[in-house]
Amino acid sequence: MREIVLDTETTGFEPSEGHRIVEIGAVELWNHLPTGKTYHQYINPERAMPKEAFEVHGLGDDFLRDKPVFSAIGQAFLDFVGDARLVIHNAAFDMKFLNAELGWVGLPQLPRDQALDTLAIARKKFPGSPATLDALCRRFGVDNSSREKHGALLDSEILAEVYLELIGGRQPDLVLGARQDRSASADAGSDRVWRPRPRLAPLPPRLTEEEATAHAEFVAAMGDGAVWKSMD
Repeated sequence: MREIVLDTETTGFEPSEGHRIVEIGAVELWNHLPTGKTYHQYINPERAMPKEAFEVHGLGDDFLRDKPVFSAIGQAFLDFVGDARLVIHNAAFDMKFLNAELGWVGLPQLPRDQALDTLAIARKKFPGSPATLDALCRRFGVDNSSREKHGALLDSEILAEVYLELIGGRQPDLVLGARQDRSASADAGSDRVWRPRPRLAPLPPRLTEEEATAHAEFVAAMGDGAVWKSMD
């Protein structure tokens, strides 16, 4: 199952009031495991940056002036997302901005049910407790020390770790389930089963000659009844 953990930064709170997206960051997961693929784009909002928003993410007018406008990157963003499930913290906020931007340039909008809201999951799992991304990092021991200001790609990377903890943590059965799911999709013809490539050469032994000699002498001193000799 392909998932995209996503975050945006904006000029304000409401697209209906003329606010725009200025950054999109996204991380790809396959069966809850990061693939290493990311999407990151700064966007020229074609308007001035309010002081309050600048204090949140630090993206100012001078920095954004030479960045592409949304109409230039909208289709590439949709191509990256595809039909993957979107994992977003406070999904209603990001989805309303994404769909507003897509609508303004005549591109297809994202179905609301394509998004999974980690804020709602956290509130249900820990009722009455703080459910901000920073609070969840503290709860799960996720390192967010580099998060001095909000940044879409950094926040999506942090959210990916928090999301995996919210759905059960990094447990061995998650990896096993991922392999089983991928095998099932391969049987249906939608993907091939991943198999490790054979090594071109065997790994070199880690045992030194001195250690091998010392071991042989130790076994010899134990006589013919040594268990190692019975395994030859």
